[in-house]
Amino acid sequence: MKWGLVGASTIASEHVIAAIRAQGHEVASVLSGDAGRGADYAARHGIPASVTDLDALLASADIGAVYISTTNEKHHPQALTAIAAGKHVLCEKPLAMTVADAAEMARAAAARGVVFATNHHLRNAGAHLAIRALIAEGRIGRVLSVRVFHAVHLPPHLQGWRINDAGAGGGVIPDITVHDADTVRFYLDEDPVEVVAIAGVSGMGAGVEDSVMSVWSMPSGAMVQTHESFTHPFAGSGVEVHGAEGSIFGRGIMTQKPVGELELVDATGRRAVPFDTHDLYARSLGRFAEAVAGRGRPSADGVDGVKSLAVAMAVREAARTGRAVRVDYEGF
Repeated sequence: MKWGLVGASTIASEHVIAAIRAQGHEVASVLSGDAGRGADYAARHGIPASVTDLDALLASADIGAVYISTTNEKHHPQALTAIAAGKHVLCEKPLAMTVADAAEMARAAAARGVVFATNHHLRNAGAHLAIRALIAEGRIGRVLSVRVFHAVHLPPHLQGWRINDAGAGGGVIPDITVHDADTVRFYLDEDPVEVVAIAGVSGMGAGVEDSVMSVWSMPSGAMVQTHESFTHPFAGSGVEVHGAEGSIFGRGIMTQKPVGELELVDATGRRAVPFDTHDLYARSLGRFAEAVAGRGRPSADGVDGVKSLAVAMAVREAARTGRAVRVDYEGF
C-alpha cells in the first residue's frame, strides 16, 4: 500500500515514516502548505513527491491511505476529504477540536467503508499491554483506583502552537490528557462518566493551559486521578493501578519509546513484570494494515479517538467552570 502524509511533521519523521515502511508499504507523497518546506522534507526522507494541495495528493489512485499529522484544527476537514476520496485514514490525536466533529469523522468513515484510526501510541507499548493483561487476568482483583502522572517538559522543538495557539488546538489537555483518557479506557474497558478538574497556566506560552489535574468517576466505581503538564522537567511519568488484591506500578512508561519499569505488588511480595520492547508505531501501523486487509481492527479506531477526546473536553470544561461535568460521547 502507498501512503500520503498530510503534514510534514516531526512525529512523521521521527516515528511514522519508518513504521509505514516496516510494513513493506511506501510513502508516496507529502503535503505541506509551504512548497519549499515540503520539497525539502520529501528529499530528506526519500519521499518521491511533495504537494501543497490536498486534492492533488488524494487524486493519486495509487495512494490507499493517508496519515494526518497537521495542527489540530485541520484534522476534521482533511479527514473528511480523504474519507470522501475513499482513502483509509490514520489521524493524529485529538481527532478534532470538538467531540461532535470527531464523531462526524468516525461516522463518515463507517459509511464510506474505509478504515479510520486514531494514533494513540501508548496502547501499543509492551508496558501498557502488560498492565492491561494483568488487570484482565485478575492479578490485582477489582480495580479501585488509577493514578496517572504525565507531567513532563515539552521540548523546545515541539512547543510553538502547542503552548500559544488556542485556535490551532494548543494546550496540554488536547495534547496529553487525551492520551491518558485513551490509556485508562484501554486498561479498564470502560468509559469515564464524570470529571472534575483544575487547570493552570505557568507562563511557558500564552492563551492555553499548560498544566491540569483531574479526577474521573468510572461506571465500575473505580476512581481515576491524572496530572498532565508541559512544564515539569524532572517529575518523571508513570501509572499506578490499585486493586483489592494488589497494585501495579509503572515508571517511565508514558513515552513514545519502549522503555520503563513495571512492578506488581500483592500479598506474596513485590516483583518486576517483564514486557515486550517492540516499536510502538510499528505495532500500530501493523494493526492498521491488518484492518485494511480485513483482518481485525486498528489498535485505536475512530470511536476510541472520539471517546478519548470526549473525556479531554469534559476535563477542559470542568476546569473552566469549576463544576463536575458528565462526559458526552455523542452517541458512541
